[in-house]
Amino acid sequence: MNIKSFSILTAATIMLSCGAANANLLFDIYAGGTYGIGGYTAFHDDSDKNFSHSASAYGAVIGMDIPLFRIELEYNYMDSDDFSLNTAFVNAYFKLPTPIAKPYIGAGIGSTFDSKYEPGNIASVDLDDTISYQGMLGLTFDLPVLPFNIDVEGRILYAPDILTDVDLLQYDGRVKLRYVF
Repeated sequence: MNIKSFSILTAATIMLSCGAANANLLFDIYAGGTYGIGGYTAFHDDSDKNFSHSASAYGAVIGMDIPLFRIELEYNYMDSDDFSLNTAFVNAYFKLPTPIAKPYIGAGIGSTFDSKYEPGNIASVDLDDTISYQGMLGLTFDLPVLPFNIDVEGRILYAPDILTDVDLLQYDGRVKLRYVF
């Protein structure tokens, strides 16, 4: 066997073995960013003081995608006229195994921290660090040629007792761009 044939055979063997090894992976690691637009409602114990405003949210995620499930760590920053919140969550998703567009439902538990309430931007009050909960319903677009996934989702976040007598409900529509390693 000459050198040229041997090198072609070696290169083909390496390429085929790498492809087969990669195809046997049961999970994908990803990282990405999110952007959401929505609003929030602050619920006071005295229902006459409830109010709602618009808000925007920015975030970053890192996670693991398994065929029917997805698990991720998420950081969010929500900004509005009265509130600014930082949140950290652990999210779990269940997704349907369809080819290109995958519907999913998810839930998360986490914490709000380093939060401010600025009524009318006059005075700033630190909000209590509290356990928060969120639910998500969305659709993942799996781009077959590119290593990117695009998620479009509706999301609701509940932070109880963020002030002494105030619960917070934040809702938004979100777009998430994830790079799959």
